[in-house]
Amino acid sequence: MKIVVLAGGLSTERDVSLVSGRGVYSALKERGHQVILLDVYLGYEGDPSRVFDIDADWISMVAPVSETVPDLDKVRSMRKDGAKEFFGPNVIKICQEADIVFMGLHGDCGENGKIQAAFDLMGIRYTGTDSFSSALAMDKAIAKQLFTMYGVPTPESHMLTGPDDAYSPEYPCVVKICNGGSSVGVFIVNDQDEYRKAVKDAFRYESRVLVEKYIRGREFTCCVIEGEALPLVEITPKSGFYDYKNKYQADSTIETCPAELDDKTTALIQSEAVKAYHALGIRTYARMDFLMNDKGEVFCLEANTLPGMTPTSLIPQEAAAIGKSYADLCEWIIDISVRKWEQNA
Repeated sequence: MKIVVLAGGLSTERDVSLVSGRGVYSALKERGHQVILLDVYLGYEGDPSRVFDIDADWISMVAPVSETVPDLDKVRSMRKDGAKEFFGPNVIKICQEADIVFMGLHGDCGENGKIQAAFDLMGIRYTGTDSFSSALAMDKAIAKQLFTMYGVPTPESHMLTGPDDAYSPEYPCVVKICNGGSSVGVFIVNDQDEYRKAVKDAFRYESRVLVEKYIRGREFTCCVIEGEALPLVEITPKSGFYDYKNKYQADSTIETCPAELDDKTTALIQSEAVKAYHALGIRTYARMDFLMNDKGEVFCLEANTLPGMTPTSLIPQEAAAIGKSYADLCEWIIDISVRKWEQNA
């Protein structure tokens, strides 16, 4: 197949996306596909009609994910055309030449449904769920409302519409932006001073912020593929919580897959993951994150419709637990996505 692996972009998860893209690109190329790795924002300045003939790779170096979010102003300065639009030079033309686009994007444009909607209008096939369910899952406030409607337990929360919103939470609590990913813009606060600073920092990212009840306990994640739950992963950061650094820096977190739980608890979390998947109207695959308190009560935090595919990411571990390699997982995602398009034809 002719496959474009689309990565990069302008989200705070740009670095993570580039590492995911490199892994998917290498795996699919080894499987014999005609694959190119393309930065959705920087694009390609050459002849788009020849890209699959030369089998080029335009992200020649992908460094490990840094401990901080990328310098997006520096990325913007790399665009020769003045960056008047999001899609880089020839990105649309190249994607139209492909049999399918493997979405290696994370966060913001990529996971919020905007690119999927544009591709729908242009007849471009892509992996993962559709634009509408992507948008629902990306907005944590809307997702939590749908979870409640469908009986998926989720932590209580309050929406702030401005940094001066008069709200007095119980401590500890969690302050988080509505549309972020990789724990960017997420703060655990213990008193009023920390709360004020966290709210101020969160509003630097976007205009709506959630204040969520803090759930002390164990953290798990569960991937659902075509409505079926995979084995669970338990996530135990060596220090702090599962923030940006602990997600992507090697040896920062202990990840146990399959999670060491009794069958009843495992089945409970898996069933809630499937319910969350259907509540948001997701198709193909997604990963749901959970916390479990000391009473054994589970709470769904969010759904990730384009979860990471880096060497330390969680879905590859879940796939490995059922005997599927990283390359098998990439092929599996493509196969189910192609079936989705065939059913819609």
